[in-house]
Amino acid sequence: MLSNFALAQNRYAVYYKFKPQETFTLSNPQEYLTQEALTRRAKEGVSVDSLDLPVSSKYVSEVEAASEYILYHSKWFNASIAVLSDEAVETVSALPFVEKVEFIAPGFVTRPNARMRNRLFASVTLTTCSDENKRTLGTNETPFDFQNELLGIPEMHEEGLRGAGVTIAVFDAGFPGVNNMPSLSHLFSKGQLVANSDVVRPWSVDVFADNQHGTNVFSLIASDDPELLQGGAPDANFILVITEDDNSEYRIEEYNWVRGAEYADSLGTDIIQSSVGYWDFDDPSMNYSVEDMDGQTAIITKGAQIASDKGILVVNSSGNYGSGESSLVAPADARGVLSIGATTSDLSAASFSSRGPTGDGRMKPDLATFGSGVALLRSNGSLGFANGTSFSAPQITSLAAGLMQGRPEWTKDELIENLLRSGSQADDPDNILGFGIPNFYKAYYGEILSVEGPTEELVWKVYPNPVEANELSILIGNELSTRVTLIDMSGRRVVSQELNRASVREPYKLSLDLVRPGIYVIEAIDGRQVRQMKIFRK
Repeated sequence: MLSNFALAQNRYAVYYKFKPQETFTLSNPQEYLTQEALTRRAKEGVSVDSLDLPVSSKYVSEVEAASEYILYHSKWFNASIAVLSDEAVETVSALPFVEKVEFIAPGFVTRPNARMRNRLFASVTLTTCSDENKRTLGTNETPFDFQNELLGIPEMHEEGLRGAGVTIAVFDAGFPGVNNMPSLSHLFSKGQLVANSDVVRPWSVDVFADNQHGTNVFSLIASDDPELLQGGAPDANFILVITEDDNSEYRIEEYNWVRGAEYADSLGTDIIQSSVGYWDFDDPSMNYSVEDMDGQTAIITKGAQIASDKGILVVNSSGNYGSGESSLVAPADARGVLSIGATTSDLSAASFSSRGPTGDGRMKPDLATFGSGVALLRSNGSLGFANGTSFSAPQITSLAAGLMQGRPEWTKDELIENLLRSGSQADDPDNILGFGIPNFYKAYYGEILSVEGPTEELVWKVYPNPVEANELSILIGNELSTRVTLIDMSGRRVVSQELNRASVREPYKLSLDLVRPGIYVIEAIDGRQVRQMKIFRK
């Protein structure tokens, strides 16, 4: 009887016009954010704003009175996710403080045992490798050596950098077996699992269930077993969040992700590891187009951008839609997200790895690493192998966590910049593998440059870099005029301008008023000399 009744109810996002507060204020953020969250904001130079305030309890009370059930609220979107009948939709829509009511998923009660079916859509990938995808190991080589050595994880560990002091939130479809694995037992004995949440079923307190995709992903970061699987950041603290419902695919899962990000943010997470993504749905009317992958349209992309703006490093798989142009999934299209592609063992792009550019022409993915035949742990604790950008992303997350530990003075954007600069194709990035495969030593210590001989006479300096203000200083050569061109990562000329100065001792000044945040190549000409440099626009 309950199931039949519930099927007449659908799930909706109820957006509010305003955000009045009765008890919370921006001057007392400690009342709704943890000290860890405030500390991260201070480090990143991020101010508490209205997005941090909860939705109005007065509004919630009136919507709740008309609803069958309220699943949760989103403070970033100023909305409630509610179960409503057709009649209730009309009632709620007519409330004076409601901006809009959007249908985001049919039904309410998940069918009994539905999660036993192991059904996964494009949002996550769990593919068992055939023997031909597994690498032939050397005499003293363990299955995970290749993937770790590719990024410099062993060298990172030799420096004592294993993610200590860094908090990583992992968003996925479930984490079965995590609480019973010897390779992950240190997390429990040392109190490194600091929080968990099932956003799909907010009433549930058990995240150690459902689909093992999350377990596979998590093991690549957190496993601490040198004989079975050595994860990259086993000393980090973790927040496990179920956002993906593998029984169906509707827009509500994007809202689940955003709610998970709000939860992780409030607890002070440093990194969100997300191997989920969205493009098409069970309801085709919800599908996204290539043009929608523009960094500002998809619900999850908007949420991921807010998370990044709050100072969180968001690492997301690029998707598994193959070699076609512009095959990314959201939120890999977000400007503030590190989107990760996959390579094969010969370091070429994996055939399944999604490619850029974004819908508005920006270069993506940002980085890539081994993703075809990745060694990982199954839910029963045994070693398995799988394909997917889902399993490339957590390897990059591990590297980022080690760098965060070792370079606590770096902001999130400085960390991203150093990761990109360390990429195997940083001098020639593309829409297939981005800046390529990052490397610990290059990111941590910087590139060792050769000593220039005395014949090098051309002055060449661009500052500040990264640049936060709207003006860039360019010092080049011995002329009083120069042609400066700014090129984005898709090869488009964003700025091309003739600049003048009164003295060769003064830098040229280039306005960046209309230049969006991102990575660019700046080119300046002095006589016959041409110089190029990458800059990072915050």
